[in-house]
Amino acid sequence: MTQADRVVDRVAAVGRRITGTPEWPVLAAVALGTAAASETVIRLQGTGANLSIALLLGLATTAPLAAAREHLAVAATVVVSATVLSLIAFQRATVAGLVALGAVVCLVGAAAATRRRRQLKRAAALEVSSRVVADTLLEHALRGERARIARELHDVVAHHISMIAVQAETARLTTAGLPPEGADRLVAIGDTARAALTEMRRLLGVLREDAGGEPTRKPQPGLQQLVELVDEARDSAGASTRLIVHGTVGPLDPGLELIAYRIVQEALTNVRRHAPGAAVDVELEYRADELRLRVRDNGPGPAPEQSGDGHGLLGMRERAATVGGRLTTGPAPVNGFQVEATLPRPVAEPAVTG
Repeated sequence: MTQADRVVDRVAAVGRRITGTPEWPVLAAVALGTAAASETVIRLQGTGANLSIALLLGLATTAPLAAAREHLAVAATVVVSATVLSLIAFQRATVAGLVALGAVVCLVGAAAATRRRRQLKRAAALEVSSRVVADTLLEHALRGERARIARELHDVVAHHISMIAVQAETARLTTAGLPPEGADRLVAIGDTARAALTEMRRLLGVLREDAGGEPTRKPQPGLQQLVELVDEARDSAGASTRLIVHGTVGPLDPGLELIAYRIVQEALTNVRRHAPGAAVDVELEYRADELRLRVRDNGPGPAPEQSGDGHGLLGMRERAATVGGRLTTGPAPVNGFQVEATLPRPVAEPAVTG
């Protein structure tokens, strides 16, 4: 290490000790003020210049450092103003005054940087908090939607399980020459079906308690009720709403019909909410292995800031996913907005003859 490096290190250490003490602004103001006064007297002695004004300006460029910790803005304003006046009146400023000016500039920059860091930190914390709240609300919405889906599908599945129990009991009582082992198996099938039905009802009760819903007694809707739904949408919106069917209409699983009905219902509700007065086409396409449906309107389409992930759209995706289907949403080919869903259609297995 050279001699110059050692001198620099000593000066830096002294500077850290000085600035590390709470009294350093006062000490700096006293030291620089004394230096500025001495320099002013020596420089202006015998020149005929107004010594009192020069001394006042010299002190004004240094003394405000004493208040820099509590009133930085005021101190910086006084130092800068006094320095400018000194340059105008005497064409120069004291070395101590220039040092004080450099000090307040550094302090103002450091304060601005600290304030900026605090603002960024608060903004980041607020963004994280907002994201957590939004995610929590979305999770609650999805949980409620899944509970509603489970309640609706329960009625469909419960019907099938009840039929299993009834058919097993009927077969046991009406089949002539049924071996005891066969009768026992039919009894076991009926008991298992009834136990499954009891367990489903118990779980459904938990879901209803979580969602705060009341049991519903009316039958769950299917595609047969789409005509009524479309008529209702046409009457409430006062615009054209059409139901278009392609392919050969055939029987579908009740659960699949319920999901298709709910998707169309939610899509029509979104049209009324976001594109009131728009004409809507509801299309059903029956295929051998799937059911395709499309709800398309001629409204203004999604707004540029619309994310496309509202609770209604997420609920429709949840419903399609329960049967292994998929759902897409977005702008329609010409104008407006459309919802498209593809729902797998189970193919009946051929009967096995003995």
